[in-house]
Amino acid sequence: MPNATELLQADARGLARAAAIWRAGGLVALPTETVYGLGADARDDRAVARIFEAKGRPRFNPLIVHVESAARARDHVEWPEAAERVARAFWPGPLTLVLPLRAGAGLSPLVTAGLPTLAVRVPAHPVARALLAEFGGPLAAPSANPSGRISPTRAAHVMEGLGGRIEAVVDGGACGVGVESTILGLADGPVLLRPGGVPVEALEAALGAPVAARDEAGALSAPGQMRSHYAPAARVRLGATERRAGEALLGFGAVAGDLSLSETGDLVEAAANLFHHLHALDATGTEVIAVAPIPERGLGRAINDRLRRAAAERG
Repeated sequence: MPNATELLQADARGLARAAAIWRAGGLVALPTETVYGLGADARDDRAVARIFEAKGRPRFNPLIVHVESAARARDHVEWPEAAERVARAFWPGPLTLVLPLRAGAGLSPLVTAGLPTLAVRVPAHPVARALLAEFGGPLAAPSANPSGRISPTRAAHVMEGLGGRIEAVVDGGACGVGVESTILGLADGPVLLRPGGVPVEALEAALGAPVAARDEAGALSAPGQMRSHYAPAARVRLGATERRAGEALLGFGAVAGDLSLSETGDLVEAAANLFHHLHALDATGTEVIAVAPIPERGLGRAINDRLRRAAAERG
């Protein structure tokens, strides 16, 4: 366990230091276009086990593996035509594909949580891409936050949640998308396993076929499916059009608040602001964060998914 967490700059020296830590079995948080990920060598059992330890993450919850390219993804998974179609359309980008694990993939079995499938993605963030090139291997990288808490979209969020538990954080600034990747299952699909940065409408257009909804009562098959997730310390009340006594209000569109996801009702802006604003309101010590209604379309589906899990009853 590290005594202190280094804050690395996204320059040649910082990239080289991060890669050296990964090669030694350490943990380094890195920026992606969605949220900051907690990276470790996906081939190293001990390093991957440390991800679960640092986050307090249940071992039955699988991880996403980040790779440089679709060609590197094909080293680890079976690759149907549907995967090629969506990879060409959305990679690099905020889309994770769940595909059958290839025999001899060379990854730690902890990454898949014992499932016969692997979640894999090619990130678009230039710093993430530079880090993958510098490291030269696959990185297991769930969100860099304590399990079940608000996801981090800035280096400061990571330091606040995991400082002292991991070796380093590479500061790449604020994440542009702000919600996690869409997860598309293609092992028995196409099935939307988690809404995210790529709207389902865009996936259906690329595939030329409908994308089925996941059975919420089914077993976990991908990250981000636990009922209570992305939660602040405060309770969350959804569909709020006004503030009740003692609440902080997170506004959207015509509903003004202490902070607004987007005063103009822009869902792209709202997604980018979601986790940062939840962090900020939670830091005020309020007992309840009330959230204005968000339309259930486009990126609104991903925002509402995160908010419903943040508001769910906690174990």
